[in-house]
Parts: sequence; structure tokens; C-alpha cells
Amino acid sequence: MITFPNAKVNLGLNVVSKREDGYHNLETIFYPVAIKDALEVIIREGHIKDTFFEAGIKTDADPDNNLVMKALRLMRSQYTFPPVEVHLLKKIPFGAGLGGGSADASFMLRLLNNTFNLGAPDEELIRLAVRLGADCPFFIHNHPVFASGIGEIFEEIELSLKDYYFALVKPDIHVSTKDAFALVAPQAPKQSLKDIIRLPVSAWKEVMVNDFEASVFAKHPGIALIKDALYEQGALYASMTGSGSSVFGIFKEEPDLSESLYPGCFVWKGQGL
Repeated sequence: MITFPNAKVNLGLNVVSKREDGYHNLETIFYPVAIKDALEVIIREGHIKDTFFEAGIKTDADPDNNLVMKALRLMRSQYTFPPVEVHLLKKIPFGAGLGGGSADASFMLRLLNNTFNLGAPDEELIRLAVRLGADCPFFIHNHPVFASGIGEIFEEIELSLKDYYFALVKPDIHVSTKDAFALVAPQAPKQSLKDIIRLPVSAWKEVMVNDFEASVFAKHPGIALIKDALYEQGALYASMTGSGSSVFGIFKEEPDLSESLYPGCFVWKGQGL
């Protein structure tokens, strides 16, 4: 069987406070977008162990450390099913604030559950997904949510951007999440994201912020230039997603995204889910 894990973007990202455990309390909205990987499992009766094959964007990671295989081992620790051959085609850039690895892991849990009729309810899949990463549970339901805590507490919201176009630009820049957090001064947002999303998308530019942008843009001005370019092309709203380095824009009309405008960058456009 085959499935197509999709990415997400952060609509706003507020670093609210630092916790005693060293993590930070966040507030953000996860919204699914249509850039997708492809994930397939093939049953291999009689084989001794699972095998993994990867194509597309190269991650250069040890296959055993890939979240897809971690999800497979986690599911196997709870249920019995025959060995499988796993094929992952990477189209979602990694280290980009898009949740591609988390999506692959959560979709793997669902794919195994469906392939082998294991009967695990969504609540059980969410419990397992939490063990793989804070934002992994989002991809079990894969609907827009208001996320808080360290990004693992979800509240479903009413929001549809299906009539809008998304543009995504990822430069060849690595942003250290640790450094991004270190340079942010936590503070409660002036206005809740749950209130902001009720405004027209064209009004978000003035009130919806990603707290990581100030420090990341100062260190990597090229990322700030991408955001400016998306606005120049007519984006109603543009922002860095997560702690970077990807930047997305939301457009009412399909944008003309020539790669010549963003040399050396990964460029994608499509509609929201």
C-alpha cells in the first residue's frame, strides 16, 4: 500500500515562556499544505527483517535513524505483522520547518495500521506518535489546529485556506533551532492567534508574527529577502515557518514563481488542504 505524507506550515509562532524543563511554551497554528512525500510498504513474507529504500531529496541519514523506521519499530513493538519493504520518496525539504519527517512517521503508523488491519484507533496512534516527536500527532488527524505547550497540545479550529495558493521557498541555508531559541525573548502575544485567524487573510500581515524571524533574519538576511520578494509578488501574507529556513506566501491568485527569482532555492507552489 502507498500513502502520501504532506507538509505543514506554521501560521504565526509565539514563544510564550521558558519552562523549568528547559523547553519553551509555544503557541502556533499548524496548517497542512499539499507538498507531499510518497511512502509505500510491500509485504515480504518469508523475509527475516524489514528493509528500507529512499529516493528523491537525499537526507544522508542512517536509515535506522529515519523517523519512518522508528515508527515501524514502535508499531512492531505493539503489534505483530510480517516483515515489510519500505520505500520513501522525499519531496518535502528536511530541516525546513515543514514537518516532513514527522509527517512521514505518522503516516507510517497509519499505513501499517491499515495495511495489516491492526485495528488501532486514532487515540492509540496519537499516543504512539507522541513518542516519535512533539508535532507528530498533528499528522494523525491532519486538520488545522491551534498548538500550545511545546507544540504537542492541540485544539481543533475552523479554518480553510483551500481557495488560496501557497508558495514555498527554501534557500540552501541551515538554521540552528537551538540558536533560534537562544536569541528569542519569550513573551505572551498581544493578540491570540485564535482571534487573528478570524480576520481576513489580507489583515494577517500586520498582526500575525513568527517570533523567530527577528533573530533568524538578523543572522541570515537572505531569508528576509525571500519574504520581501513574496510580498512584492502579491502575497496577502508571508512568513517563515517554524524556526526556518523555509518561507511561505499565501496568494489569492496563482503566483508566477520562476526559479530564476529565487536562485539556488527549492521552490514549490500549490493549494492548501
